[in-house]
Amino acid sequence: MKIPQNKIKQLIEESAALADAFDVCSVQLMAVADLPTRFGDFQIVGFVSPCDEKEHTAIAKGNVVDKEGVLTRVHSECLTGDAIGSLRCDCRDQLIESLKRIEAEGEGVLLYLRQEGRNIGLTEKIRAYALQDQGYDTIEANIHLGHKPDERDYRIAANILHNLRVKSIRLLTNNPNKIQQLRLAGVRIVERVPLITQPTTYSEGYLRTKAEKAGHLLGDLSTVRDVEKILEPPKED
Repeated sequence: MKIPQNKIKQLIEESAALADAFDVCSVQLMAVADLPTRFGDFQIVGFVSPCDEKEHTAIAKGNVVDKEGVLTRVHSECLTGDAIGSLRCDCRDQLIESLKRIEAEGEGVLLYLRQEGRNIGLTEKIRAYALQDQGYDTIEANIHLGHKPDERDYRIAANILHNLRVKSIRLLTNNPNKIQQLRLAGVRIVERVPLITQPTTYSEGYLRTKAEKAGHLLGDLSTVRDVEKILEPPKED
């Protein structure tokens, strides 16, 4: 089962109408094609975005249109990890694990956002790497270069899900900020699905910074699935 041709035609037409009606952060669905992979058979969906002047994609398994509780991964581009296999991060491991889980589920979608280096760009990420080689952690390096700790904008992802008419999702993530941003953008998240990978000697510090400074759901929090519990404000002592 996949998104049928008549539904694809309808989605493209609806997306074009939305793009004409709104000029702020309205991605446009341009094309859908079959994508056989080593993980299984998917469809790849191409989007253009006037918001950030980038091209984004969705990798869909099954017919996710008008579905509830769709297993979903929102993945940000990482050339060094995804393509080269860098051990400094867990990006490739999370990408592969997400595709495997979606294939096993028989239905789901992976959004691949062109937000390299937490949206500071590849060259700036390499500059941040150079600072990390000198002892800075990932957040300190970004701030030293004049960036925010994380500049990703998940409204793009929310807009893609809206274009695909996904009604609600089960989100593969360890990042509470991603959950919060998507919720604020109108995405209904019914469950957080943990995405824990095995750290390497090179990524231990990176993952520790994620947990200690960015609040990622690792360690004792790795199994928490309740979205309301994740987003509830911390209790005062």
